[in-house]
Amino acid sequence: MRIALGSDHGGYRLKEAIKEHLTKKGHFVTDYGTDSIESVDYPDYAEKLCHGILNGEADRGILICGTGIGIAIAANKVKGIRCATVSDVFSAKKCVEHNNCQVMSLGERTIGFGLALELAEAFLTATFEGDRHQRRVDKIMEIENQK
Repeated sequence: MRIALGSDHGGYRLKEAIKEHLTKKGHFVTDYGTDSIESVDYPDYAEKLCHGILNGEADRGILICGTGIGIAIAANKVKGIRCATVSDVFSAKKCVEHNNCQVMSLGERTIGFGLALELAEAFLTATFEGDRHQRRVDKIMEIENQK
């Protein structure tokens, strides 16, 4: 699977740990930055990663900031992207299975590294169930397309 990763300074260390884990498992990982713990603005990295997803550069993306919240808000402003902030395995699976999320966000300051790796696995192995869920995703996209 082709996976996009991105973070601000608050998520840099966790992004690096996830990148190492996924690379060892044989995934192709594209890192959209940042490259250090120096202060940066998370919307810049959310936007880069989301455009990478929409342009077909990756199948799924994981964004990380201090809480996972700000970077998810930024990601969800990119038309066509559905991003969920998760902190439990059930939600990591369901955001794909029911909502067809292409992006998941995590908080380095709110979850441990071990749990983050479990969340990544759950998110990346989940499959969209379609059917009644597709109808609901279509309605979300209709809302997004309103002026």
